[in-house]
Amino acid sequence: MSKHVQPELENEKKQIEYDEDGNDAGKLRSLKGAAGMIISAAAIIMSLFHVYTALFGVFESILQRSAHLSFALILTFALYKPAKKALSKEGIPWYDWIFILLSAGAYSYFVFNAQEIASRMSYIEKLTPFEIGIGIVAGILLIEATRRVIGNTLVIIIGICIVYGVWGHLLTGTLSHREFTLMWIVDHLFYTTTGIFSTPLGVSSTFIFLFILFGKFLEVSGAGQFFIDLSVAGMGKYRGGPAKTAIVASSILGTISGSAVANTVTTGAFTIPLMKKTGYKGHFAAAVEAVSSTGGQIMPPIMGASAFIIASYLGVPYMDIAIAAIIPALLYYLCLFFQVDLRAQRNGLVGLKKSELPNFWKVFSKGFLFFIPLVVIVVMLVGGSSPMRAGLFSIAVIVLIAALKSATRLSIPKIAKALDLGARASVETAVACAASGFIIGIIGLTGIGLKFSSIIIELSGGILIITLIFTMITSIILGMGLPTVAAYIVQVPLTIPALIELGVSPLAAHMFVFYFAALSAITPPVALAAFAGAGLAGSDPMKTGLTAVRLGLAAFIVPYMFVYGETLLLVGSTPDIILSVITSIIGIIGLAWAAEGWLIRHAYWYERVVLAAGAILMVIPGITTDVIGIVLLALGFVFQKFIRKDVKTNQTIAS
Repeated sequence: MSKHVQPELENEKKQIEYDEDGNDAGKLRSLKGAAGMIISAAAIIMSLFHVYTALFGVFESILQRSAHLSFALILTFALYKPAKKALSKEGIPWYDWIFILLSAGAYSYFVFNAQEIASRMSYIEKLTPFEIGIGIVAGILLIEATRRVIGNTLVIIIGICIVYGVWGHLLTGTLSHREFTLMWIVDHLFYTTTGIFSTPLGVSSTFIFLFILFGKFLEVSGAGQFFIDLSVAGMGKYRGGPAKTAIVASSILGTISGSAVANTVTTGAFTIPLMKKTGYKGHFAAAVEAVSSTGGQIMPPIMGASAFIIASYLGVPYMDIAIAAIIPALLYYLCLFFQVDLRAQRNGLVGLKKSELPNFWKVFSKGFLFFIPLVVIVVMLVGGSSPMRAGLFSIAVIVLIAALKSATRLSIPKIAKALDLGARASVETAVACAASGFIIGIIGLTGIGLKFSSIIIELSGGILIITLIFTMITSIILGMGLPTVAAYIVQVPLTIPALIELGVSPLAAHMFVFYFAALSAITPPVALAAFAGAGLAGSDPMKTGLTAVRLGLAAFIVPYMFVYGETLLLVGSTPDIILSVITSIIGIIGLAWAAEGWLIRHAYWYERVVLAAGAILMVIPGITTDVIGIVLLALGFVFQKFIRKDVKTNQTIAS
């Protein structure tokens, strides 16, 4: 499904078309004929390779990761044009065939020599000129693939890192490092697991791929449409029903797809017109869909790709991350749900007519079995199974469940389609994780990570809140030009150590950075999910983005909450966790009242100030702040209930 999005940036109207995976379709080729068949075959083989390793165990690190990246680069040069205006939309030009062959050749060297590379003594045994050449060619191919898939932002960051690694010894002061030869840099980046083949690519080549493939099998089986239909049937009749439908459907589908933009353009194609039909303005409808879709990245049990990488960095089971994310994600959606309901109440909006709604039980009876794969994932992860095994078994369950009905049965062509789509959808994550290896490698080689953390602490004066604000801004800025995965990975060696040094727990520090990297999708001036929604709604992109920030307000506050009170991450004693959750829920509801300017009636500016202050105090851990917060919220309620202003005469009237 392709959707047209037309954001107006700097008074210039641009047309951007997104495909069903949230990629800018203007960059993609639509391959036909023999070329299309060859590339589909390569994609299917890539998926089968990962299914095989999930069944029988992964290969040695460099072999597994280089094979994964080789497939990803082959698909990149086949599917992604070198520029939007490049010709050959339905064919692969000769120069990209050369890139494809070079990618296969260069990374096959690492595949077939993985054992020897793993056993060599890095930095001591010198690389041969041929080995250095292989590394350079592999690096150039990866940078070009990054430019096509991710964009120029990450390429510029990589360029800065490489220049720093080569010539940084010429600097003076804190940023200076020892001199490194070309051989040493190539060795570190390509012949160890501390550069390109580091942890992020390892996670991409194992856990992440299987869950992307799982999502595509769900999509091909028709589960995605079932979840949308069920959300409409369940929520459509209520006040502001279509907006609540968007929240429910997007929270389910977003956690599976892991892409805010992809979820916006798929579910939004259905929910945004429904919202507009019931009376929501275009920019508000688009913002609701964008915020709902973005929240899918922080919504357990799957949470997109980054959560797997967080678990790998922390060395904890993935389920620990999913459990820690439950309360923050619920607070996020609770605030959004209340704002949508209050806006509907304020504008006198009603739900869809009964004649326009599908019967809930009929819809449920047709597809309730699609919940089973999600349950299987949770049960297996809780039971201690690896994410790879959980993903693989869940795919098998989808195939079995779909076979029960002729309408959903997955034939061989449909299974091949799911394998093909899964590989294609994995390209962005694979390239982003591999490209981040340049940055990780140079940071580790030069030791700039620890120096950078010291600089952050020095600039903030060692004050945690200022350091958190710096980190938030950095995460959002990086996220504007990078996928969430890459924006998070880049900060792992840079800003997270500073937070930990100031006393933030490793779990809270990683989650803090991850949340704000995800929120960049709805944060202007480059809010891709909001802009995608604006195109579907025909609304102003910047106005949509600003509305999305207001609707996602809870997400900008919750990370600070769990940094200062880990009970929201379900860390601590049960009574403390319960108290923290209750006060946070009250505070989030108060925040929704303040943001929408409506509780019982229209709230005037001073009432909104009182409500906002009470809400913020409620979400700050501590008995004192909770007591003051509840008093302020009660005061706001009293203003609303017993005092009102006549808009025309501006007279205060006792109610």
